Amino acid sequence: MPEYRRPIAPGATFFFTLVTNFRQPILTGAKALGFLRTAFREERDHHPFVIDGIVVLPEHLHCIWTLPADDTRFSMRWSLIKGRFTGLFLANGGTETGRSASRRGRGERGVWQRRFWEHVIRDEDDYGRHMDYIHYNPVKHGLVCCPHGWPHSSFQKWVRQGAYAADWMCVCGGRPLKPPSFADLEGRTGE
Repeated sequence: MPEYRRPIAPGATFFFTLVTNFRQPILTGAKALGFLRTAFREERDHHPFVIDGIVVLPEHLHCIWTLPADDTRFSMRWSLIKGRFTGLFLANGGTETGRSASRRGRGERGVWQRRFWEHVIRDEDDYGRHMDYIHYNPVKHGLVCCPHGWPHSSFQKWVRQGAYAADWMCVCGGRPLKPPSFADLEGRTGE
């Protein structure tokens, strides 16, 4: 069995990718979004952290978090968030995918993939590239034509703060656009 080693970096900023089990498209329904908000809010109330950026797509999500200065426990936070979401989702009529004997033996539900991907943000440029990746992701997956068209993202928050122009990577009105390349992030995003 592989040995997974998570980075230890107190107070660091991380990029994460979480995927539903068998990529079932369950995350963007109104109820599921509410359950995600509840799970994040409850976890932040108990174990604070800052969500710098986020995008929720039907079968996966990406986030950038910053932990408190003396804290390294992002794995524990994700475990609790996934568990809380799963409990709410299943209790309110959500369905899970089939579970292997291994999953059943461990008491794991068929809502999320077992693990997640993380990357320690190294510097300001790395932060910006991952933030762009998050906000362009719905376009990359063909869900919308422009980042401003996806409602389940922190893009509008960052526009209000002046970090992005409202028409960043926008093709509305027939504007030509060369899509950004994220080749430098390959292997770090979990996609």
